[in-house]
Amino acid sequence: MLRITELRLPLDHPPDALRPAVLARLRLTEDQLKAFTVFKRAYDARKKSAVVLIYTLDCELAEGVDEAAVLRGFEGDSLQGGHVRPSPDTRYRFLAHAPADFQASGRPRPLVVGFGPCGLFAALLLAQMGLRPLVLERGRPVRERTKDTWGLWRRGVLDPESNVQFGEGGAGTFSDGKLWSQISDPRHLTRKVLTEFVKAGAPEEILYVSKPHIGTFRLVSMIEKMRAEIEALGGEIRFAQRVVDVRVEGGEGSGGSGSSGDSDNPKRRIRGVTLASGEQIDAEHVVLALGHSARDTFEMLHRRGVFMEPKPFSIGVRIEHPQGVIDRARFGPNAGNPILGAADYRLVHHARNGRAVYSFCMCPGGTVVAATSESGRVVTNGMSQYSRNERNANAGLVVGISPQDYRQDGRTEGPVNPLDGIAFQRFWESRAFELGEGGYKAPGQRLGDFLKGQRSTAFDNVLPSYQPGVLPTDLAQPGRAALPDYAIAALREALPAFERQIKGFAMPDAVLTGVETRTSSPLRITRGRDLQSLNVGGLYPAGEGAGYAGGIMSAAVDGIEVAEAVAAQVLGLAVEPA
Repeated sequence: MLRITELRLPLDHPPDALRPAVLARLRLTEDQLKAFTVFKRAYDARKKSAVVLIYTLDCELAEGVDEAAVLRGFEGDSLQGGHVRPSPDTRYRFLAHAPADFQASGRPRPLVVGFGPCGLFAALLLAQMGLRPLVLERGRPVRERTKDTWGLWRRGVLDPESNVQFGEGGAGTFSDGKLWSQISDPRHLTRKVLTEFVKAGAPEEILYVSKPHIGTFRLVSMIEKMRAEIEALGGEIRFAQRVVDVRVEGGEGSGGSGSSGDSDNPKRRIRGVTLASGEQIDAEHVVLALGHSARDTFEMLHRRGVFMEPKPFSIGVRIEHPQGVIDRARFGPNAGNPILGAADYRLVHHARNGRAVYSFCMCPGGTVVAATSESGRVVTNGMSQYSRNERNANAGLVVGISPQDYRQDGRTEGPVNPLDGIAFQRFWESRAFELGEGGYKAPGQRLGDFLKGQRSTAFDNVLPSYQPGVLPTDLAQPGRAALPDYAIAALREALPAFERQIKGFAMPDAVLTGVETRTSSPLRITRGRDLQSLNVGGLYPAGEGAGYAGGIMSAAVDGIEVAEAVAAQVLGLAVEPA
């Protein structure tokens, strides 16, 4: 097989134009090309009047055609030679499979705590390797969880254990369902993730479009099918099972920052977990796929001396525009083309006060959603359905912060407590609840008023989509601001800069809704090369909650890699996972 990259055709090219273009690129005759498949399709919209589709294709030559000779024909061509090469092997190969009598050995089965994207794929891979994992998820099955989440959005009633953050599918279920990532992926593990999603019912286009997405409604049924596969392979998923303690053997250790744990003593080992019900479950290998909002679990792990460190994250607001404004700014006369779909954007600005302001989790044709998991606090996030046909585009507009920004001890030097980021998040989420005047309403402001420093009293052409509702206010009011002063200053500087990149971005009627605090985990449960905790053997911190992923794809890939590390240990393999 040969792979062609950077094959460019006009946006409006007829379907039958692709094969002649492949023949021309490979310099073949009609009878020398057996077949081809589209591996990836992207677009270049820098020239709005002449949008171009960019293809990556895998080509199968006819029997008797010398593939090596075809490749040699491009060796002296510096341009085309870089765009024609052998197709890489993107098939997934399992590290190992457990022997048929493995379960009879009496050893505790691998335990996965959390059933979001990371925990889902960790459990799936362990099940596919014959290790019959036990999954503990504090929330409810995805359909029950959907009803609970709508209870907050429509009635202002929060269930702290079943919401946007907690439950089957994790926070990614109520999002745009973005299935792309910028992680390095030399083993093509993202292909494994996409293939499993297609097998579970996702549209096949996610295998080749440049920025695939699914949307919440489709994710629900897909997650159920993947759960059924895990169970069919001998795995077990238990819902409403909150882990409240871990049993660790071999000393107390150190959970704070500034050291690497018990470096002078033998590594302690995990021996099991305790549930809120009091039940104790033995385990020698525990995958912690907690998600970034399992604050009570982070606090427990810190008390138990599991090593963790504070890490940077971001805080800001959600911004909403009419989707048509973004489409026209990005695609010009091609706005509305079904191949292009609803336009997205990615923006960054480095403010004079040293802060980076950037767009985060952009949701074309979507809604801003209530994403809190704690009573008396307001958190925003974004969500889109597969169709992306809601009236507004929304994105997080956030400002980067460091551990020194959120330390709680008042000092300017020395290590920061890993839990200080949680306290910082809670403060601003409580402030947002206060500004929204209760009922989980969010504070909001027209962009024009925000830049002028005046209170909003109503919304105009852009209506906020957040439910249970948005209360117009002044997000920067002295003494009761929705964000730190440095974040407000950076946002006010960034908005006109973004207008220069996307016409209409700083339109006065655009809506800012607060607050966006959970862009990523505020801490990292640090692990070594073997993917185990630095000071607790058998404990595998994974995914977003552990600080090793950001989004569905990277979390799923991390789940695969951690599952492989667990399998290597359980089966006594002499090789380390790649």
